[in-house]
Amino acid sequence: MTASSSSARPRRDFTVAVFVVCNGRVLLMYHRRYGKWLPPGGHVKDGELPDDAAVREVLEESGLLVQLVGQRGIDVASPRQLIRPEGVQLEAIEPGHEHIDFIYFARPVPPCAAGQRPPEPVPNGEARTMGWFSEQEWEGLGLTEEIRLWSRKALRTLQEES
Repeated sequence: MTASSSSARPRRDFTVAVFVVCNGRVLLMYHRRYGKWLPPGGHVKDGELPDDAAVREVLEESGLLVQLVGQRGIDVASPRQLIRPEGVQLEAIEPGHEHIDFIYFARPVPPCAAGQRPPEPVPNGEARTMGWFSEQEWEGLGLTEEIRLWSRKALRTLQEES
């Protein structure tokens, strides 16, 4: 069987997507390459832990340090327990290329105080623009259903934990 065969296995990369929440708003960027609103995220580097990739990607793309929010499997010192992603999904990027995407929720460090404006992101070259958006503002952005649903879940989850 050749690589061009229709049954050839696609190239699959591990990636992270991080929905950062601060005072009822979610950090989103308009991605230059993909032409749509997305949370910060990107590829997990060879040998990198997904947790570390999630924090690194937000820092690289927004200039913001974050803390992942989520459960760990068990409460032990060893082996190291990683944050459970809120979701894992398989996304077709282009023919023959897919992403196995770990979805995380996070808060800025230091945490947002009640009534405080979210910290100003400093987007890198991957974002045409970036900002904090409330649920009422999403309609005007034209979010995909997937991003709208994940953003809503992040808001609801992190508001309940406050």
